[in-house]
Amino acid sequence: MNLQHFLYALLNILNEMSPYILLGFLIAGLLHVFVRPEVMSRHLAGKGWKPVFKAAMFGIPLPLCSCGVLPTAVALRRQGASNGAATSFLIATPQTGVDSIAATYALLGLPFAILRPIAALTGAFAGGMAVDRVEGDKKATDTPQTPVNSNPKIHVPLLKKLSEAVRYGLVDMVGSVGKWLVIGLIIAAIITITVPDTLFLSISEYPLIAMLLMVAVAVPMYICATGSIPIALSLMLKGLSPGVAFVLLMAGPAANFASVMVLRKTLGNRATAIYVASVIVTAIAFGLVIDTLLPASWFTPIGSISSEANCHLHLGWFDTTCSLILTALLLYAFLRNRRASHKFHECCAGDASSHSECLISTTNENKMKTMFYQVKGMSCNHCKASVEKTLATIEGIESVIVDLSTGQVAITGNAKPETIAQAVTNAGFEFAGPVDTANKAKES
Repeated sequence: MNLQHFLYALLNILNEMSPYILLGFLIAGLLHVFVRPEVMSRHLAGKGWKPVFKAAMFGIPLPLCSCGVLPTAVALRRQGASNGAATSFLIATPQTGVDSIAATYALLGLPFAILRPIAALTGAFAGGMAVDRVEGDKKATDTPQTPVNSNPKIHVPLLKKLSEAVRYGLVDMVGSVGKWLVIGLIIAAIITITVPDTLFLSISEYPLIAMLLMVAVAVPMYICATGSIPIALSLMLKGLSPGVAFVLLMAGPAANFASVMVLRKTLGNRATAIYVASVIVTAIAFGLVIDTLLPASWFTPIGSISSEANCHLHLGWFDTTCSLILTALLLYAFLRNRRASHKFHECCAGDASSHSECLISTTNENKMKTMFYQVKGMSCNHCKASVEKTLATIEGIESVIVDLSTGQVAITGNAKPETIAQAVTNAGFEFAGPVDTANKAKES
């Protein structure tokens, strides 16, 4: 593999995407600050098609991945959203997002950018209505309903809200999707310079078979809606049909194994089966429409990462500046996550005897113990923040530190393990029990 060609391909696609990704992140921050879950939950309660439709419309612009959307959906369900509305939200949200829609427009063109949210809306509405019909008003497992927070709202100055929106969009969001975005960019660059241009020509003659194969490849993958775009582009430039690429864009972010396992525990077998079927059937149906009914000229990629252009790198000042900013944000997110992991491992630093209990003094002169627990299903910073926020509200817990790399949670306080386990389950994750602190001491 020619390193120079690889770097050219990587820089080309980064320059194409970076202005739109940054814009999408900023809009995501505004949505996070100004559209609160308790506001959404008021619209998602009740029966009928309206809550299901509204849930899909709420979910389409939100830039949450398939694991990060779970805690939000669980919270909405606990606040009174119907089963169908929660399922609709779960289907629509990971397939799109303002950042991925913007990046889709940048690399794949306007028709793709329009069809992605339409397909997400169609699949989410169909899946939500099917769940409502099958499940009815059955309460979600381990998710008792709680009233929406009725505390009086505290006035926050607009400038502070905007600052929080920028921080969330350019720090938290970048930290959440950055890993998968980088993976997508690298895979796309490798495909561009290593895959022969004629490889997919024979497969494209059988679109349905090609789409089923793409589902088989996409489902085991874990990649976010934005990270899937450069991969789809590079495959199209190598001869893959637009419809098959569309299946990757829709099925990959929403129907991966990790999320399905958590959904099965949260929603149950039937609702999870409906979820997966809605994602796959909708993706294939829209893919067939694209390949058989719509003009091929609509779906000509506009991204400039073809192998012929690898030796002709054109760096505009605006695009390059955006790429440098995005790269700096990705590096900052990486270092921030490393510091958080280091802080976690220092939680019980000291001699071997202190590791078993990690006692710390509190203001009331009682001794509180730090215990370590294993939590499964956390894959991004959204998951990490959700677990920390959920556990911090439990009476008797003084501090919570999550190490995303190991899936371990350090909890300082007097809360009972069964209470912690229930809270983790209610947040949409799997509580796997305590970690052997003696072994942790040896590892440290």
